[in-house]
Amino acid sequence: MNRRPIERLLCPRSVAIVGASAAPSSFGAAVVKNLDAAGFSGDVHLINPRRTEIDGRLCLPSIEALPFGVDCVVLAIPRTSVLESVAACGRRGVGSVIIFSAGFAESGPEGRAEQEEIAALARASNMMVEGPNCLGMVNFVDGIPLTFVATPPVRLDGQGIAIVSQSGAMAAVVGVALRNKGVGISYSISTGNEAASHVEDFVDYLIDDPHTHVILMIVEKFRRPQDFLRHAARARHCGKFIVLLHPGRSGAARASAETHTGALAGDHAVMRTLVSHAGVVVVDLLEELLDVSEILLLCGELPRGGAAVFTESGAFKAIALDLCESLGLALPPLSDATAAALREALPEFIPPSNPLDLTAQGLVDPDLYRRCVPPILADERFGSLVLSIILNDETTSELKFPPILGALKTLHPAKPVIFAGLDEGAQFSPAYLRELRSLRVPFFPSPERAFRALACVTAFADAEVSRRRVNSAADRDGVSLPELPRGVLPEHRSKLLLAAIGIPMPEGALARSIEEAQAVAERIGYPVALKAQSAQLSHKSDAGGVALGIADAQSLAAAWTHMHESIAARHSKLILDGVLVEAMSAHGLELIVGARRDPDWGPVLLIGAGGVLAEALNDIRLLAPGLSEATIVGELYRLKSSALLRGFRGSGARDVRAVARIVARIGALMLEYPQIREIDLNPMVVFEEGRGAIALDALMVID
Repeated sequence: MNRRPIERLLCPRSVAIVGASAAPSSFGAAVVKNLDAAGFSGDVHLINPRRTEIDGRLCLPSIEALPFGVDCVVLAIPRTSVLESVAACGRRGVGSVIIFSAGFAESGPEGRAEQEEIAALARASNMMVEGPNCLGMVNFVDGIPLTFVATPPVRLDGQGIAIVSQSGAMAAVVGVALRNKGVGISYSISTGNEAASHVEDFVDYLIDDPHTHVILMIVEKFRRPQDFLRHAARARHCGKFIVLLHPGRSGAARASAETHTGALAGDHAVMRTLVSHAGVVVVDLLEELLDVSEILLLCGELPRGGAAVFTESGAFKAIALDLCESLGLALPPLSDATAAALREALPEFIPPSNPLDLTAQGLVDPDLYRRCVPPILADERFGSLVLSIILNDETTSELKFPPILGALKTLHPAKPVIFAGLDEGAQFSPAYLRELRSLRVPFFPSPERAFRALACVTAFADAEVSRRRVNSAADRDGVSLPELPRGVLPEHRSKLLLAAIGIPMPEGALARSIEEAQAVAERIGYPVALKAQSAQLSHKSDAGGVALGIADAQSLAAAWTHMHESIAARHSKLILDGVLVEAMSAHGLELIVGARRDPDWGPVLLIGAGGVLAEALNDIRLLAPGLSEATIVGELYRLKSSALLRGFRGSGARDVRAVARIVARIGALMLEYPQIREIDLNPMVVFEEGRGAIALDALMVID
């Protein structure tokens, strides 16, 4: 009882099954069968008020009859009996409870209220509760399967992958897939509705588990996002990986998540941006989840830079080039030194290239692989090597596998080497697969799966340096502001605050009369713009509150009068702060720059194409605050309209570094002042290289 509740759940020394039954199809009987098959050596207590024994084992009548301090109680009983059973477990000093039953928060208000009672009981008794609406857990390190899903009695040897999934069904599916691939599993944990324990708790535990190297996650809703971000950063610091599949990009998927786990889904794009920045590998497909996790488990060194490809088909060279380009996986050309070394290793009729078509020469020259692999792995341009080999049938594979395996055993490559069968479904001995994995070489049944997973891992590795860069202390020193007002700040007040931290704004001032406006215009020079100012006037142009290109004092007076009449006609009770008089900006390329503070995940920045392009084409990028200016420049060039930034049809390249400086300052501001909820610079005009950028409009919302 001195151990933590999570240890008593995941590594119990004593277990009780409430709802034990002689019926082979019952959940209780399935748990007992799994424990027996695994050879669990701890105490197992069966509870069934209608039986004195089951299959020769003593049955207790109730939880109250348990010895005090059982580590884990499995509730394989209907929902109606769960609440009282949890309370009884608390009274008996139970360390943890697993609840299989569904029908709680996902079923409506009544079920949600019962689930909240379970949480309160768990807190009061310092119990760990897994579920409700879960499939339990399996500890493959010690051989403890507390689930009703049939589980093979296998033990992990070495390090493996831990599965943490809110969906019990998906945890089971992933477990089967990993076992069939010969990949070791340390734990499989189904968290279900998470009444009193959450995925964040299990991630925190697994980071310190010596048997876990990769944490594979399927999560529909993070209930403690800030904790998860901290745990993710700690995992990378400890040299461990988290791979996440998070359904919810579509509205239908978000609605499904709510009905499945009783959780309100959040903003998927914000989540993805910030967890990626914290060091999580985010994937979109179940296959990717499995394949990326396998690469991270087996490959000792992250594959940075481009990939080299060996194949045996000239046609596949072109296919590989097209596929890798679409995936963003670079296939760099050979360096002169590597090409020269390969010429020495290859017969004359095989020209050195990447991808390298070895033809069928390996069948008559088995030493070919041993000669060709070292120059590729020694080339700094390549961070990985994909062997896309035609296996055809067992006879052919018996000719090809031994020399490839022999070369890999001799070379002990540090960089990741991945084997991808070019003909999915080809028959070969499973012993070859086991030998590849013993050499830490992942095997994929198709090159498409290999390239997709490798592209994901390579992008993660290449971005890791950028993720670790934060704004310098000097940048932070420059965002000191006076006491911030509260509420929605109109343009003129927002611009004053943002200009104080170095955000370029048009020259101008607030005027409260025609005479003041004319004086400002004379000082800054015509032509000018007039913009009505009020926190209640969020869409100035719709109300006639914007006048542009005013050329002289007479035109200014006329525009002033017309503006006030137009606003009064639409908003009769609105009192303006005044009218902002600003110098007209030179023409440039319009962008949008913004920031908002998600109530769950925290601050995120936005950059995008200006005007209607941001919405019409979804041409935006979300960024975490604290990125280096160089990284922000790279993100600007990933916009769909980035050709306009580089120079297009006679226009010069734009000053993206000036934009990056502004974005970095906005990020520093969001980190420094948690009361800032939103910042919007729309449009921001970026001029040609060396001429800077300027925010033509600004809005801030401060809590």
